[in-house]
Amino acid sequence: MSARIAVLLLIAFVVSASAQFPNDPRIGTWKINLAKWKFNPGPPPRDMTVRFEQIGFNGLRVTIDTVEASGEVTKYTYVANYDGKDYAVSGDPGRDTVALKRIDLFTPEYTNKRTGKVINTYREVIARDGKSRTITQKGMSSRGVMVDNVIVYDRVE
Repeated sequence: MSARIAVLLLIAFVVSASAQFPNDPRIGTWKINLAKWKFNPGPPPRDMTVRFEQIGFNGLRVTIDTVEASGEVTKYTYVANYDGKDYAVSGDPGRDTVALKRIDLFTPEYTNKRTGKVINTYREVIARDGKSRTITQKGMSSRGVMVDNVIVYDRVE
């Protein structure tokens, strides 16, 4: 009888742990879909690929590879938790920190700062089928120009 109880407790623990630690639907590689972007003001980048990797329970490693409209290639990275705290961004000329928070599993928000000042915010909505994500970006670009963009990515892996 005690072995049966132990097995039931183990099953209950595994089920409750998996409910507390949901898989982040952002995990994977995403490529821009320029046909669906609303980029104001332009020009949009020529290409952009974003890779999200799970780090621990509540964190991400994000790598962004961009070919700007000018042809310049940039790569930047950060590791951050969904806790609203500022985390360093490496290689991005437009920001030096990012703060992530989760509205729900499919709706993260992030705040980008440069020298401690908020420059823009993103609200992301991930499609329930996990095949696309749409970001509404408001604030200032890395060039100091006000932006109001809708950015669409498609999952590639």
